[in-house]
Parts: sequence; structure tokens; C-alpha cells
Amino acid sequence: MKHKWIFVLALTQLAACDPATLRQTMGTIVDQGQQLTPSEIAAGLKQALELGITEGAQKLAQQGGYFNSPYRIDLPPPARKVANKLQNVPGFNNIEQTLVEKINRGAEDAAKRAAPIFKEAISQMSFQDAMNILMGADTAATAYLRQATWQQLYEAFNPVIVSSLDKFNARQYWADAVNAYNSIPLVEKVNADLDDYVTRQALEGLFAMVALKEQQIRHDVSARTTDLLRRVFAKQDGR
Repeated sequence: MKHKWIFVLALTQLAACDPATLRQTMGTIVDQGQQLTPSEIAAGLKQALELGITEGAQKLAQQGGYFNSPYRIDLPPPARKVANKLQNVPGFNNIEQTLVEKINRGAEDAAKRAAPIFKEAISQMSFQDAMNILMGADTAATAYLRQATWQQLYEAFNPVIVSSLDKFNARQYWADAVNAYNSIPLVEKVNADLDDYVTRQALEGLFAMVALKEQQIRHDVSARTTDLLRRVFAKQDGR
């Protein structure tokens, strides 16, 4: 472990060197007779993120990917209050079960189009970003991606969520339920906007899947399915 941090610290210091010094010094860093360059290290980390994103998006995009997983999107508190109040109203007897199923189906549908958005963000990662990630915690790459892209992803993802919810008639179903609830005397009025909540929960689930894959690649050698991943993360291991 000690050797791992010495190696990473050395790479970070090399990033500030002039090109000639960098080329000369990097020649001493060899992995089984092959030089491991800063660009290869950055590429390896990007590849690890892309693997996590692809696998995460594919799993969540399957039918039941959200609904039958730890990332299932349940109703927010205001919606549960509406569901409890309307459970004896004709047409809304199974409102909670129906709505949860619809919003998760919407999130699963949207997840099919998430990977390209994430991959574009990964392509912008700098060498210094990669060095900081390699020195970071088990989910440092996921944390970087979250911080760098959350707002952009939200803006790109939200219309997809809206379209997906409409595809399964979730927003209309929820609006009808809220209107019925708000017509009850003396109740505190509830906002019918479901889009923001579902979008945020869907993205949280996707980031959680990416984080799991990142941890797996960092700790499980068999998860490093390409030569580049094996070389880069072998250096992380201090091999």
C-alpha cells in the first residue's frame, strides 16, 4: 500500500515537469517491459468509468431494473399522503402500487439513453483529474463525475424522464390523484409536479451503480476485463 501512494505521488509531481523531463523520467516507469504513460493512466480510469456506466445503465434499463432493485423509486412523502387518503376512493384504490410501478418504468425507459451523456462528460476528464482520482477514495471517480456533470445531466435527463413518464401515463395519473386529493375539504394542498423527484432519484440510482462498479474494479482483479485496466490498476495496487 505504501508503494502505491509513493507511485501516485510521483506521477502527480511529474505532471508539472517540462515535456523533455517528463519523457525521460517516465521511461523509468515500466510495467512488464512496457511504459505506462500518463495518458494511458488517464485512459484506464476513463475506461473504468465507461464500464461502470455501461453496465449500470444496461441493468437499470431492463424491465424491473429500478423496480426490482435496491434503487427502486418509491413515492415521496407528499405522494404517500395522497395515496393513503385516496385508498378508498373509486379509481384510486391501488394508487401507490400503480404509481410506483409507473414511475419506475419511466426511469427504466430513460436509463436507455443515459450512457452517451455520461461518456461525453468522461471524455473531458483531464490528466490532473485522473491523477486526483487515482489517489482518491474507492468512489473518487464517481464523485468526480457527479460533481462535474450533475446539473448538465439533470437538464439532459429531465426531458427524457418527462417523456418516459408520459409514455406510461404516470404524470396524468398522478395529476388526477392530486386534483382529487386537493378537492377534499381542509387538506393541505399538494403539488402535482412529479418530474423533478423522479429525475433526481433515477440519477441517484445510476450513480450508485457506477460507484459499485468502480469499487469492484479497484478491489477485484478479475473485474479488470481489459489489458489497460489491468496495467493501470496494478499500479494502484502497488504490484
